[in-house]
Amino acid sequence: MSFADFLRVLRARWVLALTTLLTIIGLALVGSLLWPKKYTAKSVVMVDMKVDPVAGTPSIGVMPSAAYLATQVDIIESGHVARKVVRAMNLAQSAAMREEWASATRSQGDFEAWLAERVGKNLKVAAARESNVIEIEYESTDPNFSAALANAYARAYIDSTVQFKTAPARQYSDFFEERARLARQKMEAAQAKLSAAQQERGIVVTDERLDVETTKLNDLSAQLTSLRGVVADASSRRSQAAANADVSPEAMNNAVIATLKGDLAKQEALLDQSLERFGEQHPTIVELRAAIASTRAKIRAEVGRVSSSLSATSQISSSRAAAIQAAYEEQRQKVLKMKQDRNDLLVLEREVDAAQRVFDAIQARQSQMSLEGSNSQTNIVVLGQATAPVSPSSPRLALNLVLATIVGGLIALGLTMGVEFMDRKVRSATDIITLVELPVIGTLPGPRTRASRLPWLNGSARPPGNALKPASSGASQRFGSLG
Repeated sequence: MSFADFLRVLRARWVLALTTLLTIIGLALVGSLLWPKKYTAKSVVMVDMKVDPVAGTPSIGVMPSAAYLATQVDIIESGHVARKVVRAMNLAQSAAMREEWASATRSQGDFEAWLAERVGKNLKVAAARESNVIEIEYESTDPNFSAALANAYARAYIDSTVQFKTAPARQYSDFFEERARLARQKMEAAQAKLSAAQQERGIVVTDERLDVETTKLNDLSAQLTSLRGVVADASSRRSQAAANADVSPEAMNNAVIATLKGDLAKQEALLDQSLERFGEQHPTIVELRAAIASTRAKIRAEVGRVSSSLSATSQISSSRAAAIQAAYEEQRQKVLKMKQDRNDLLVLEREVDAAQRVFDAIQARQSQMSLEGSNSQTNIVVLGQATAPVSPSSPRLALNLVLATIVGGLIALGLTMGVEFMDRKVRSATDIITLVELPVIGTLPGPRTRASRLPWLNGSARPPGNALKPASSGASQRFGSLG
């Protein structure tokens, strides 16, 4: 069907189309006037995404802003917040609501959950684009009730965010408190073990005591080294004196022996002089020889005493070296034992330090969680309280009439075309050609037909073929070709 045919059908059945359109518009008008009026109240909140001053971390963590706001919208629309609204508004005390619940569910299920779901059906939450603002709208037939519910949802949302933040913090605080108690017991046990070990070993300050004993060991080592040199020297002197005591350094340096040797030399010199004057049996010669023998005996005795002195000195040095050696070994064992004790005590001290660090860390976390658990502040700010709306939000008369006009026009056109297809009529030469499949010779106007300014509405569209135009331009008759 061409557009001209469509216009001719619409022109022929304009009464049906107009009646349908007016009927639908009238129904929309009556429905808009009779439909109960509903009022929408809006509360506006802002989500502050700055760093939490108590926790010291960003409020949204690592979550993107859009995802965080979408999560907040879901929280507001959740049953958890709806239950808080029901409790805050005391809606469960309404007898009418309970009767409706009993009628709808036959008194089965949770009344509060049903009521929360019922209340949430009229809620609309939307997050503004490119901002941190969330709009909470509530619609009902009572403007005051709408404003009260919108504000109740905002307060319940804020309370829920505080609860979501503080409840886990309190649980973690209890957990850290228990762990801190166990860590404190472990630390006290480690400290008691260290104290017992210090008392048992008699060590309080391990490093100072070890330094004193090490100094003593070093002194004994120096004395032992010195005495070993003395013993070696005395042993050498004693050996030399045993081999040839007369030429030993002690004998050569002895003043008594030197004096005796001097006297001996004088006596021998006097003897030589006396032999030149006297004979062997002369009393002087005999006396001198006796004196020389006595001096030599004295020299031998003195050399013997010097050798005995060297032996005694060597024995004394050896005894002292043995004593120092024994003291050194004793001190060395004592130092080694103290080092072992110190190592054991250091292990115990490290255990105490580790237990102290663990306890301090847990105590700090417990204090932080306790502080966060007692924090009633939130990052949600109410920008605008909902007020009772003056004008209803629905039904919208103008919008409904516009929609009714559009929908009614489409239905009218559809109904008109449906009736036309069910009752097909000839309205132009094209229809005859289409229906009977015969060429049209010409068309004659009706007795009361007036020529339209739009040639396609005259019903005299030129038929196919070579049309013959009449001689008179004012004649309305046209002849079509036979071939």
